[in-house]
Amino acid sequence: MNAPRQTVSYLIQRFREVGLSPDARHGQNFLVDLNLVRLLADAAAIGTEDVVLEIGTGTGSLTTMLAEHAGAVVTVEIDAHLHQLASETLIDFHNITMLQLDALKNKNRFAPQVLDTIRRSLDAAPQRQLKLVANLPYRVATPVITNLLHVQPLPVSMTVTIQKELADRITASPGTKSYGALSIWIQCQCETEILRILPPSVFWPRPQVDSAIIQVRPNPRKRAEIPDPEFFHRFVRAMFFHRRKFLRSELISFLKGQADKTTVDRLMRQQGLDGNARAEELDVQSMLALAEAVRQQIRVQGGKEQGCDLSK
Repeated sequence: MNAPRQTVSYLIQRFREVGLSPDARHGQNFLVDLNLVRLLADAAAIGTEDVVLEIGTGTGSLTTMLAEHAGAVVTVEIDAHLHQLASETLIDFHNITMLQLDALKNKNRFAPQVLDTIRRSLDAAPQRQLKLVANLPYRVATPVITNLLHVQPLPVSMTVTIQKELADRITASPGTKSYGALSIWIQCQCETEILRILPPSVFWPRPQVDSAIIQVRPNPRKRAEIPDPEFFHRFVRAMFFHRRKFLRSELISFLKGQADKTTVDRLMRQQGLDGNARAEELDVQSMLALAEAVRQQIRVQGGKEQGCDLSK
């Protein structure tokens, strides 16, 4: 079955027929360049062993392309009217499960119904694997990508359109203005690549900023080299809590009650860092090494890990 031609005129007509207009609260910006919709689908290299998660069904244009090749598609739409609209387009597909709800229970967790549906789809046939493919609403892009790195089994890839600023942060190099905790947290366990920059003109309604198609591929070898991922996540967030603050000051705050300034200075010297070092100067491997040195120091002290509350 061919995908509906999701052009501006098609969308305006369909919305007019049902008395709708795009809802800015849900970040509804539809990708209307058909070549780019196809690029997004093709870049994910979908096969019959794949269970595809799509966040933001929209009118079902991308969903159709995915379902033509996937073993199963789980597509989630928060807007009840769009969900109904897409249901008419996707009615003849038997490998699509449509969910009408917020995909996120909160910013730190997926909705249980989404995870349960994914797991049932994965268990339905041998050798199945999870892929995320979506034109992600801007407001949920970061929690969707980062929360999927806590899901088991991990997705083998995430191919999504997101705000270019976020894509820059995910792929940033040390010492650049975009480099931060998110860059390190994703790059320490994934390969990342920006596939295409998208101008506002390829969306309807037009957003105020550029977008990007990005691919994130979790790397099991990289993940296995992190001794304590939960600790490392908290540590990295703490090191960037005050971005322009010296790394030494952030370490002293993080280790308050567990190590004195002399110990902090010793740990930094052992890692080849001086008192003027800042977190944004450290590459992923240097931050991993520093985090592990701090973790071992805490274990030696027998203390309890402390620091700012990074779940917020």
